[in-house]
Amino acid sequence: MILVVDSSALALMINPAANPPNDPSTNAPVAKARERVEAFVTSLGASDTMIVPTPTLAEILVHAEDDGPAFLEQVNSYSRMRVKPFDQRAAVELAAITRDAKMAGDKKSGSTAAWQKVKLDRQIVAIAVVARATHLYTDDGNMAAFGRAAGLTVISTWDLPMPAEDRDLFSYQSESDGGVDASAD
Repeated sequence: MILVVDSSALALMINPAANPPNDPSTNAPVAKARERVEAFVTSLGASDTMIVPTPTLAEILVHAEDDGPAFLEQVNSYSRMRVKPFDQRAAVELAAITRDAKMAGDKKSGSTAAWQKVKLDRQIVAIAVVARATHLYTDDGNMAAFGRAAGLTVISTWDLPMPAEDRDLFSYQSESDGGVDASAD
């Protein structure tokens, strides 16, 4: 799998203090977001690659402030993480995406976001297409729509499975026998 991450996803991966996104089904912060992301990253196979597009990197660095060099060091330390630029091939892909949207009569493809954000999101998707990504990890609805339109499988934090709970003898309730939860006294 080649996975492209946007800034919302990357922030959760590298910053323990990052705020979890809201789950659209509950409008509440995603429960155990950090643990879900850690389990997801751990589950990636040895041949899987994670792409960080340069526009994503720029967004993260804006918020990193003085921690920017440490963040770059952390990104560069991951053997399966690759920073990919918005280069000539990505520019050609972006031009095709934008041209198709204009020809369809809606240059923003239904997005209500500002035009500058639409262009940035499309840059990230164009980099994903050029990198032959199969998956896009984002918690941004507009980015997800652009990714799906480009044929990418979109993953969001709320889609990740809940991590397995640590269970002990006193808090475990058997599902097969309707056992008693000792912690409910």
